[in-house]
Amino acid sequence: MAAVIQRVRSFLGDPLLATLVLGLSLFGVAMVYSAGQLDVPKPGVAGIWKMQLLWLGLSVVGMLIMLRIQVRWLEWAAVPAYWLGILLLVATLIIGTGRGTAQGTKSWIDLGPVMLQPSQFANLATILMLGRVMGGWRETPSSLWTLWKPVAIVLLPMGLVMAQPDLGTAMVFAAILIATLYWAGTPLGLMFMLLSPALGLFLAFQGWLFSAYMIVLIAFLYFYRAYLWESVVVVAANLAAGTIAVPLWNSLEPYQRSRILVFLDPMIDPQGAGYHVIQSRVAIGSGGLFGKGFTLGTQKRLAFLPEQHTDFIFSVIGEEFGFVGTFTILIAFAVVLWRLARIAERVADPFAGIVVFGIFGAWFAHVMVNIGMTVGVMPITGIPLPFLSYGGSFLLASFLALGLAQRIAAEQGRI
Repeated sequence: MAAVIQRVRSFLGDPLLATLVLGLSLFGVAMVYSAGQLDVPKPGVAGIWKMQLLWLGLSVVGMLIMLRIQVRWLEWAAVPAYWLGILLLVATLIIGTGRGTAQGTKSWIDLGPVMLQPSQFANLATILMLGRVMGGWRETPSSLWTLWKPVAIVLLPMGLVMAQPDLGTAMVFAAILIATLYWAGTPLGLMFMLLSPALGLFLAFQGWLFSAYMIVLIAFLYFYRAYLWESVVVVAANLAAGTIAVPLWNSLEPYQRSRILVFLDPMIDPQGAGYHVIQSRVAIGSGGLFGKGFTLGTQKRLAFLPEQHTDFIFSVIGEEFGFVGTFTILIAFAVVLWRLARIAERVADPFAGIVVFGIFGAWFAHVMVNIGMTVGVMPITGIPLPFLSYGGSFLLASFLALGLAQRIAAEQGRI
């Protein structure tokens, strides 16, 4: 038996990780089917589970192909894959289109029978590029200047995704940067200096709060013993963020401002921007302990839930399987993320470890933001839930990432 398990691990990597992901994906197909069972007509939803099942089959094939590619080949391919991803993002801005409630965006490329979302594959290419760059570091970063390459690598595709505009996917790029910098050994103080302008941007709307923050920031820079030029750059960047906060807010589209305001208080627009999160909360809360049963969710069947097969699939799970179902899903995701962190911890190659933890960062962001927005603790950004939400591009990209992590586990790691 031990020999059989070892042979499985040498081919598949981490059997528990593969089993959990496949189980979540099959459950996702079932929930997409359930999301299409409505008492009111809604064209194009009832049969989409068949397309999701087809994408799952293609994704498994993609994962198996990825399992046969050596890690050193992937490291070599990081640069061309990254620039191919950039070209696809540029092409998306030129010929891209929207779909569903995202008709005003340019996030997909229409290939006839299917719609391709290049940003999902650009995520993975960016992770490979970060692994190649930071995997070559021979010492811990000691200044902001040493971080310019990984920051530039992320900002380029992130900016192109923001131009679509797709805030949710752009947030995933930011999460990838934070995760990979952390795993590469970047000091937390240095990471705080890098990310501080984003914090200053949010605090700038309260003058007294921003002033107190700037005092704390200057004190931190003094006691952290940052270089003089670093202190000047960080303070200037935060002041600039505070200056542009209001003009940036005014430049947002009305629906974007509404989403942020509704995040703070859904009841300010219960029939408009707040409708989504209110209906989502009602659906999850009405599920009780054990739920109403598979396909029997009333909020779902009456089509009160928005985008119930994609962004709000977790709300369908909560209504039909209750607290027990949602808690089980959360545990499954926690174990998936734990197995990824375990693989990253046990590999000897810095490139491999950074890549696996970059995948961890991307999946963690998707889970946290998607589930958070369904219960009203995160803004609604239109970000899918891994392996459960309907979407072929994201499912395929996720399985390619899984195959990459499993190849690293099989080739270099001890599970």
